[in-house]
Amino acid sequence: MGRRIPNVMADATMSSTLFTPIRAERFRARDRLSDLIAPPYDVVSAEARSALAGRSPHNIVHVTLPEGSGDRYQAAARTLARWRAADVLERDPDPAVYVVQQEFLLPDGRSCLRTGVIGGLLAEGYEPGRVRPHERTHRGAKEDRLALGRATRAAVEPILVLARDTRDHLRRRLDGVTRHEPTAVAELDGVAVGIWRVTGAQADEIARAVGDGPVYIADGHHRYETATALRAELAEASRIPALAVPVRDPGLVVLATHRLVQGAPVDLARMRERWAECFVVEDREAELDPQGLLDALGPRPAAAIVFPGGRVLVLSAHTDHDSELEIAVVEREIVQPLARAAGPEATIGYVASPGEVFDAVARGAAAGVLVRATPTERILAVADAGGIMPPKSTYFAPKVPSGLLILPFGDAAA
Repeated sequence: MGRRIPNVMADATMSSTLFTPIRAERFRARDRLSDLIAPPYDVVSAEARSALAGRSPHNIVHVTLPEGSGDRYQAAARTLARWRAADVLERDPDPAVYVVQQEFLLPDGRSCLRTGVIGGLLAEGYEPGRVRPHERTHRGAKEDRLALGRATRAAVEPILVLARDTRDHLRRRLDGVTRHEPTAVAELDGVAVGIWRVTGAQADEIARAVGDGPVYIADGHHRYETATALRAELAEASRIPALAVPVRDPGLVVLATHRLVQGAPVDLARMRERWAECFVVEDREAELDPQGLLDALGPRPAAAIVFPGGRVLVLSAHTDHDSELEIAVVEREIVQPLARAAGPEATIGYVASPGEVFDAVARGAAAGVLVRATPTERILAVADAGGIMPPKSTYFAPKVPSGLLILPFGDAAA
């Protein structure tokens, strides 16, 4: 029998398929997974990083946020090498997809369950139109992740993407998987996590159900663009792990990210006069439920501004601004003027809960702006149109944990 002729057409098809099963590395001690996972690198403070690192010498932050003297990226690579040598990590023998469920509470106390699947997303960039962004990225963060990827020769954190799944093919397949006992369970920051490893024909079916695009980046724009840059340097760095969630999944939640303006005290009378040109301006009681207040403001662009001394102003636009996102109007007409009024040294920060806004203003912030979440379909419409939303316009909750799996480039794990 002669030498087997490679199936070039099959290989070419697989190399261009948008979402596929992957051969990933995972922590062997799955009974201690809660001590080994962490939030994504960009939401971990120095204090949180220290606490996570203290849970275990094998917590993933030792790789995603490496420390030490000298080249910290090479330190991350050495950490991975030690873990492999000590069998802390094991590489799955066959390609698989990993169904992930996260059970969490909303700020109002309601329970939600989000279900998606991690596979390998092709790092082909945005030009083909199959992967669509909605945020502008920053050079510094991408350079940091690029240096980490070069050193470790691995994609160490999954990103979050959304799949249209208009006929619910993906949802039905994921429901079929989660009827069984999970491969592993964990808990992170009050969120319960279940993971199911799926192989063979069933894995291929789930990957096909994600579709060949478009998919929408919900969280991880910097990491995806870094993966695209790495692929240009390293042919084997072709994919990044991504948790794909159906758009109509009942647990898909977008929360608001509120604004904090730090700086000099603001002339409230002057700001009120300026805003009255574009908004109906009303005084409200600070002790009222902030979320209920926002929800009752009607369809026109609106926000609530918190000032020192317990002053709260509610602004509702005179016109509909149908062609613009509410958050874009609020950013341009409310947040940026507030920052300018707070002086040349003013800064804008972001927090998740209204309570944090009131607390920060009580501690000396110039003002806080309570905003409403942008509906998912509006986010997708911006991405479809090639538009860009203001910074921190979306917060898909909860974050995808890092440490569920690592995707080595080629034979990096051998």
